[in-house]
Formats: sequence, C-alpha cells, structure tokens
Amino acid sequence: MGNAEKSISLVPLGGLGEIGKNMMVLKYEDDLIVIDAGVMFPEEDMLGIDLVIPDITYLKENKERVKAIFLSHGHEDHIGAVPYVLQQLNAPIYGTRLTLGLLRGKLQEHGLLSETELKEIKAGDRIKVGALEIECIHVNHSIADVVALAVHTPLGVVIYCSDFKLDQTPIDGRVMDLHRFAELGKKGVLLLMSDSTNAERPGYTLSERVVGKALDEAFAEAEGRVLVATFASNIHRIQQIIDAAAAYGRKIAVIGRSMVNNVGIAAELGYLEIPEGIMIEVDALDRYPSEQVVIITTGSQGEPMAALTRMAMSEHRRIDIVPGDTVIISAMPIPGNEKLVGKTINHLFRQGAKVIYQAVSGVHVSGHASQEELKLLLNICRPRYFMPIHGEYRMLVRHAELAEEVGIPRERIMLCDIGDILELSPKKAAKTGRVPSGQVLVDGLGVGDVGNIVLRDRRQLAQDGILIVVITMDKQNGTVIAGPDIISRGFVYMRESEQLIEEAKENARKVLHICEAENVTEWGVLKSSVKESLTQLLYERTRRRPMIMPIIMEV
Repeated sequence: MGNAEKSISLVPLGGLGEIGKNMMVLKYEDDLIVIDAGVMFPEEDMLGIDLVIPDITYLKENKERVKAIFLSHGHEDHIGAVPYVLQQLNAPIYGTRLTLGLLRGKLQEHGLLSETELKEIKAGDRIKVGALEIECIHVNHSIADVVALAVHTPLGVVIYCSDFKLDQTPIDGRVMDLHRFAELGKKGVLLLMSDSTNAERPGYTLSERVVGKALDEAFAEAEGRVLVATFASNIHRIQQIIDAAAAYGRKIAVIGRSMVNNVGIAAELGYLEIPEGIMIEVDALDRYPSEQVVIITTGSQGEPMAALTRMAMSEHRRIDIVPGDTVIISAMPIPGNEKLVGKTINHLFRQGAKVIYQAVSGVHVSGHASQEELKLLLNICRPRYFMPIHGEYRMLVRHAELAEEVGIPRERIMLCDIGDILELSPKKAAKTGRVPSGQVLVDGLGVGDVGNIVLRDRRQLAQDGILIVVITMDKQNGTVIAGPDIISRGFVYMRESEQLIEEAKENARKVLHICEAENVTEWGVLKSSVKESLTQLLYERTRRRPMIMPIIMEV
C-alpha cells in the first residue's frame, strides 16, 4: 500500500466550538498521539460542578495505540485534565520545563506522579514516535515556555499552533520562531491548525511590555498598599509586578494557593528573577508601612473562593481592603465571568479602594494573536489545508474567513466540531465520521457520575425547592397508619404557608384513599399518583413546580 492511499486522521475532542478543554488526537496507521488535555470551567447552570473535562471514550477504545501525550504549554485549559486522562490511559507525557513543573503538582495531588513518565522537551527538539516525528517550535503567549508542534508524517507536515501571539518585545527576550514556520512553509505544510481566540479582533495584539509601563504608572501614583490580581500562570506578568515593586522599594507577599505554588515553581526553575529579600510572608505584612507593600493575589476572575473576592467581601482571614489601597486587576474576564468580576470591582470600590481594571487602563494585554498576526502565520506557512481551532464557533468561522482573505480556497478550509474525524492526505481532506465526544463533569471526587439528569434535578431544586411527602403504611394489609406528613425545603416556609401545606396533605390523603378503595398496593403506583396530584395542585396554587418526593415506610 503506497503513501498515496494512506491518510492521517485528526480528531478534536475539545477546544472547538468552546473556550477551554483543548484536546486534539492525531492518528497515522497504528500510531496515535494526543496533543493537550485541558479543562473548562463550569457554566453558571452547572450547579455544584468543579471542572469540565473532555470525553475520552475514543482514547479508551484505542488505548493500546496511544503512544504519547504532548503538551503545548502550562495553562489549565491545556494541562488540567491530564490527571483524569492518566487514570484511564498509560502514556509518556512530553512538555517543556515549566509545563512539566506546573503539571507535577497536579499529579502529586492525584497520587500519579511516581507512575507517570514525564519527558522534558524544548524548542528545537524533534521527538520520534513510531512513524511520526514531532518538532517543537518556540511561540509567545501569556505564559513562558510555549511551543507549537510540527508533526512530520510520511504524508506531510501537520502544524498545531496552539495559543500564540507575535510579541516583538517579549519579557524574556525570546521572539516567536517565525523563521522556522517560514522554512516549513517553503517545504510545504499539509495542514495548519491555529488559535482562533482573537479572530474577531482587528489589528495586532499589544506586547506584554505595554503592561509593564501601565504597572509602573500605577505604582508611582499609589499612596498605600498595592494589590495586584492576575492569573497564577502568567509568569511574565508576575515578573513585571516584581520588577515594579523592586523599582519602588516595596516588599511582596503572595496570597492564594495556586499563586503561591506557581511562583514557587517558576522561581525554582529559573523563570522568575526575584531580588534578594523582597519576598515576605503574609504574617509579616503588618511590620511594614502600607506604602512599602505589594500583594500579588488570585481572584482576577471574581471566583467566589479566590483571595481577592474574599478580601472584597471582608471575608478574608488576614487581609481587609482599606481606603488608600490600590487594587489592580491585571486580566480580562473569561467569557461568562463578566458579572463575577464586575461584582468584585463594585465591592472593592465600596471598601474605599482605588481600582484599576482592564476596561479603563492598560494593565492587561491578551496572550492571543489578533487578525493581522493570524493572517501573517497563514501567509508564512502557506498550508494546503487549514483548520481553525481553539474558540467558540463564531471565532472559528471568522478565522476561516481570514484564511479565505489570504488566498486559501474555501474547499480547503476545514471547519470542524468536537468529535469529527478529519481524514487528510495530500490529495484530499474530508470529514469521514464522528467519535463519542462531549463533556465529562467533575464534582468533588466524582468524575462523570453527575450527568444531565442530576443537573436537571439540581436546577429544579435551585429554582423551586423540594416537597417531601412521608407516608407510613401497614405491611400486612396496605392501609395508611400515619401521615401523610409534609416537609418543605426551598419551596415555601411552612409556618407562613400552613393553609397550603394542609391543602397538600388533604390532597395526598384523598389520593391514598382512592388507591386503597381500588386495592392499589404497588408502591410505584402510589408514589406516582401522589406526585401527579400534588404537582397539579401546587402549580395551580403557586405557579411553581417543586420537586415532589413521596417516601413510603412500612411497619
């Protein structure tokens, strides 16, 4: 069988039509590699859910073929699901030094560190996996040590350019390796997959250095303490906060579990340069005048349990916001988090703080390429086929339009959704089917045990409450001995709605008498009769539909 008849399969299991839980599978003959394994944060209606991870049924079905997992960088939406994937699969994990440093902590928490094979890679490396050779290419983003992956296959080169931007003046001085992309483009790229997060945004994304200037100005004007909230993984941003603190003779305390962990890991691995004696413990803050203090904290997304949110609500154990404080929120709200962030900002203003946030300042720039940079990458790589990745569906469509603008024919632009199988060869590219895909919900220690039915029940409980009807029956002859008694939670307050509760009891009693007269003793029938009758009554009286739960006890 010649190469002409063979094909490469690409299966996105996350990150298309959504922001987060990025995961791409590439298969050639019997070799299968996974690129990224990220999480997504739950939407508002996912009550009680902690994380959302990709459905990896397809990988479990092909577990013998999974040769390796490659990680492009250390953000949660690219590495957060790795511990859950490793509980189902056994494969070596390749990542850059910082990426693996951030991953180790997660694996340790899940008790998986000792049995996982972690292999460090760096830009410029080429790793052989079966018939594939994976090349790492340096790109810029809002975290250090990010790589795009060029997968060299017998049929051509497939480029996966995950989150990136063209930063001409990056904090670490390492510019994106456009030269290598151009070389690959000259030789011929079979498929380019590229980040669509900012495909709707015209122009260019500003350099990370712009934030340094804005931070410097804010520090120069601050009269009291400075509190800066940012993403714990944005090491370059944290470096700029440290530099500004050092320039103005301020000490730094770090608050928030993920922030403390990430700063520790980045400093240990040499990604943060921290002047001697500048870091202090939170307990030592009181020993310094407020104009000599900087606090770096989590909570830039208004997360209810994060440190900044608790400070804003006066619920933090150690720190209260006081008039004279300057709070800098150095991050953009993730789509869906705008309300939470707005609420936190309002509370900070109420406490008397001066708040500097993205909408009114330059204290944040995106880590993702805007339209002109996306076009540049397309022009440099000149791919035969193009597949927009990483973004909600409208962003993928906009990115596809950009590709058309730079001359890629529409029939060679592959707009896919998670679960699609894209078969690729030098002669053709086509969707040839689907694999199981979607969301797996993580709630506490449970992975996937909460599904649509449980979520539907939680929503109903949250919206209309619950009414429990307790009936005690004689085991011998099936007659009602006691009850029905009614307990209400989240529906009505029983003391104030005695008449309604009495009416509900009377209604349940009548239903039981009818069932008794008709010799109905089957529990299921009794329960559904009581439930149906009460549902109708309560809806007529209140226009609400509480969850009704009849409980029958035999004595």
